[in-house]
Amino acid sequence: MDFSQALVDAVRAAVGVPAAAYALAAVGLNLQFGYTGLLNFGQVGFLLVGAYGTAITADHGLPLPLAFLVGVAAAVALGLILGLPTLRLRAEYLAIVTISAAEILRLVAQSRPLEGFSGGAFGIRGFADAFYNWNPIPSGQYGVGSVTFSDRTLWVMLVGWSLVALTSWLIFLLVRSPWGRVLRGIRDDEDATRSLGKNVFAFKLQSLVLGGSIGALAGILLAVDAQFTNADFWQSIFTFFAFTVIIIGGVGRVVGPIVGSMLFWFILQATDSLLTQALSDSFFGSKLGPTEAGPIRFALVGLVLMLLMIFRPQGLFGRRAETLVEER
Repeated sequence: MDFSQALVDAVRAAVGVPAAAYALAAVGLNLQFGYTGLLNFGQVGFLLVGAYGTAITADHGLPLPLAFLVGVAAAVALGLILGLPTLRLRAEYLAIVTISAAEILRLVAQSRPLEGFSGGAFGIRGFADAFYNWNPIPSGQYGVGSVTFSDRTLWVMLVGWSLVALTSWLIFLLVRSPWGRVLRGIRDDEDATRSLGKNVFAFKLQSLVLGGSIGALAGILLAVDAQFTNADFWQSIFTFFAFTVIIIGGVGRVVGPIVGSMLFWFILQATDSLLTQALSDSFFGSKLGPTEAGPIRFALVGLVLMLLMIFRPQGLFGRRAETLVEER
């Protein structure tokens, strides 16, 4: 097997556009779950409305910067719609509502009656040409050694990781402010925080909306990179991958989503590359073919996650003391 090629593929994936998008989605989810204790199982719904809000607006001929704002505004509206009726109730209600809403939105987006608006099952394509017209990077290939990217991909990566850095810096400032200390108080003991006169409902709603808006940026990034969006992009499994990312990096840590996303994609792509080579060479015999690489790689990644939870449940950068508080 060509281990050097597997390493190159893994490094490319660890710094690529999907890794940046997962990091963005996990930054928003980490604010909601890691700092506030909100069980949002429908983060992918915020990505969906961000992507569709942008795509539909741009497809109707409006400027792309306005389309980006519409995508984020759609996520704000979704956060308010989901949060206002549920955040006064127990945490399980938010989990049920968010995962249900994400799936409902996906089905609505691909429905035939809305085909003229959302593109239906065919989706919307070719709406982000203006974004690539802004590309300041000269045409060519860029990178180090065998790890290279086209000017187009590098431009999207630059924007994506810049958004990750800016949102992470914003979260860093917020969680160390009085506002952030209230969020951590809600996570650790909601009743005690309420007894101090804090409006717990308002803080929860703010956290849900802000985290969802950051998630919408991830959806916009993926849609712009593909120049395409349809309902099949936004499966519920995306949310659980985002949870995996923050668990790997460390729940309630600013750098957790960034490192977690890079490591997640590194392991996923390295495993996929090695398995594909091994199966193509009949390393496991004739009963397994190259098409089995996908399911097997997720099983192996799941095994790595299980070992992490056994030996380091707080993640790479998490604090054991905070984990114990959450378990209590």
